[in-house]
Amino acid sequence: MTTFLTAHRVALVGAGIGGSLSPALHEREAAALGLDYTYSVRDLDVEPDLTLRAAVADGITGFNVTHPVKQAVLAQLDALSPAAAALGAVNTVVVRDGVLTGHNTDHSGFLAGLRHGLPDAALGRVAVIGAGGAGSAVAYALVGVGAAVRIVDADPARASALAGRLRAAFPAAEIGVGGEGDLDGIVNATPIGMTGHPGLPFDPALLRPGQWVAECVYRPLETELLAVARARGHRVLDGGAMLVAQAADTLALLTGATPDLARMRRHLGELTDV
Repeated sequence: MTTFLTAHRVALVGAGIGGSLSPALHEREAAALGLDYTYSVRDLDVEPDLTLRAAVADGITGFNVTHPVKQAVLAQLDALSPAAAALGAVNTVVVRDGVLTGHNTDHSGFLAGLRHGLPDAALGRVAVIGAGGAGSAVAYALVGVGAAVRIVDADPARASALAGRLRAAFPAAEIGVGGEGDLDGIVNATPIGMTGHPGLPFDPALLRPGQWVAECVYRPLETELLAVARARGHRVLDGGAMLVAQAADTLALLTGATPDLARMRRHLGELTDV
């Protein structure tokens, strides 16, 4: 049986993350669950030499990991969950008895968010834009539910590497590189569109009638891509859906508690209305 800590000191590690909603989102739900739980930000723009071991020595008991180190952080870990190993990307690190184990709740979070926000979205063939940590998780989630997935990245070698990892994990799946072909939906899993990274991840003229468009970016919730797609009549899903669901899964991993997803969605709504 897993023994959970009674006091949780969680940190988000990434670059340019001062505006993250994760601290407030986690702490609000933890308070509602009656947990002793604090969530801090360790920004690599401020602490470029920070390591997870150093943070643990400072009293951190668990981590979220975000852009741009979801893949680079693997070298600092002792073990990986099966999903994190297959993805080659981590967004959650559990610390137990000095052992750092990487997990990935982005894939389950994306799928839960998609099912909540676009419950009847067709998943026959989907393009994932971006083959980094978020793209790996999204593609893994989609392939896992039977979608044929196309991986698109500015670096073709990175797209091919992700496709290879997915084929190894799902030998019978249809996985390709490049966005050609008829698509039911498109997911932006790049940083393009987030605060500080304005623009569009692809030419919206490529969108076809009936396609849905989803974001992993949640700051802002209404990215330029979603605004354009919505104006063109496409159904869209903002990155808040994934944020809430992966945060709930992370809380469960770190504490053993069962977060209330509906309540966490209300928390996010309150935070983004401020």
